Amino acid sequence: MYTTFFGLTCNPFQLTPDPEFLFLGKDHKKALTYVTYGISAGTGFILVTGEVGTGKTTLLRKILKELNKDIKVARVNNTLVSSEQLIAMISDDFGIETQGKDKTRLLRELTDFIISQYAQGFRTTLIIDEAQNLSPELLEEVRLLSNLETDKNKLLQIILAGQPELKQTLAVPKLRQLRQRISISCHINPLGRDEIEEYIFHRLGIAGNRSAVTFLEGAVDLLHDATHGVPRLINIFCDFLLLAAFSEGTKKISVDLVKEIAQDLDSDTRYWKDIVPEKEQGIEPNVLKSVIMRLDAIESTMHGSFVSKADIEELAIKIAHLESSVGNAVEKTNLELQGKATHTSNIFLQKLLGETDALKKKLIELEQKQQLSAVESAGQKQRAFWSRIFD
Repeated sequence: MYTTFFGLTCNPFQLTPDPEFLFLGKDHKKALTYVTYGISAGTGFILVTGEVGTGKTTLLRKILKELNKDIKVARVNNTLVSSEQLIAMISDDFGIETQGKDKTRLLRELTDFIISQYAQGFRTTLIIDEAQNLSPELLEEVRLLSNLETDKNKLLQIILAGQPELKQTLAVPKLRQLRQRISISCHINPLGRDEIEEYIFHRLGIAGNRSAVTFLEGAVDLLHDATHGVPRLINIFCDFLLLAAFSEGTKKISVDLVKEIAQDLDSDTRYWKDIVPEKEQGIEPNVLKSVIMRLDAIESTMHGSFVSKADIEELAIKIAHLESSVGNAVEKTNLELQGKATHTSNIFLQKLLGETDALKKKLIELEQKQQLSAVESAGQKQRAFWSRIFD
């Protein structure tokens, strides 16, 4: 509608993940380098994470477009599936007939296909997008697929891409073997203030006119505050900005125009902030629930009249996992607090500190029990951890 007015050949802010429009910000450039190297070197698992709308899918499409022809790729986008459906989707994308076959036969034929491709000089790569939806059980099945290897080479390379929750899922004890096979891991953060301006002009340039608009003083700062640097939100916002500027017959983007669009989009609620019903606001974050359950399990074990050496070793492992879980909870909370209103942030932070302080006291009581003396070194490490977090 406005492309002719601004001298553009197409809509520069379309929401489709077109790799030609990929802007290589600092994190995107690093992720592109890491993943490209990982594929060329034939490393094991590659992990790519990032918040919703930061460009993970666009980056993967860019990489796929430039892959060597000797690499056969299967890509899975729908991850809300069962085990059998996942194997069928992988097989289907590799071009293997799946109709009327059970899981056992699907796995056998998928294995035969991967081996035959290697024998012909081809490599196979599996890309699973939106992998945060996979359960630990499905992720373990994916790991088992990677067991096909020679003395020097992996026959199937696997790339997992998803939102930050994927890292939390991978942190569970049963996925320790999978975690140890992740050779390359990179995270894509939202764009910074300086990157946003270059991002906008980059897309305008790809669409035919880098000088289509001029941002007046303060307009980009306000745009950064409204979108939090998330590329998908920037696209939505800028599409409306150009439409509004077109309707007013101007090619200058002012602070007032940005404010007007922000109000129209109601960006704080419609596009960015998740609204939690009042009745659900008192529920602890899932990570804290997991920590509390783990502590309860430790305490229950400690109440036993006899604790064997095996029990002691198990307790030491649980305590180590507890340290990792609480650390992840604190890190996750710090990330979630960015961009939230001060009042909301204070309430959330106070709740988290209250819960973790209670866990600290409970853990100290457990450490004082006589049965825990055999893991005193682990207890010292744990106390040092609490000291770093709270003191």
